[in-house]
Amino acid sequence: MNIKSLPAALLTSFHKVGRYAIVLFVLFLGLVYSFLLYRINVVSSAEPSNTAITQTNTPHVDTTVVKQLLDLKDNSVTVQTLFDEARSNPFQE
Repeated sequence: MNIKSLPAALLTSFHKVGRYAIVLFVLFLGLVYSFLLYRINVVSSAEPSNTAITQTNTPHVDTTVVKQLLDLKDNSVTVQTLFDEARSNPFQE
């Protein structure tokens, strides 16, 4: 094979492959789409590890605040009705 004949050989190769350009392009898009669907499936079905579960921050309410709220509830009639209304219909404003 000669270096001077290389461009001519490449040109004929491109002409032969050029006939199947649309088919190759559609095949390439299908492969990319299949890979993306596979990755989405893998990521969406992944479970968190035990260390990730234990490291999550749990909400914490201070006990003094809870005691103050309970004392306020017991001492005030308007607050008692407010608590009762909130329990019966929590989505009412």
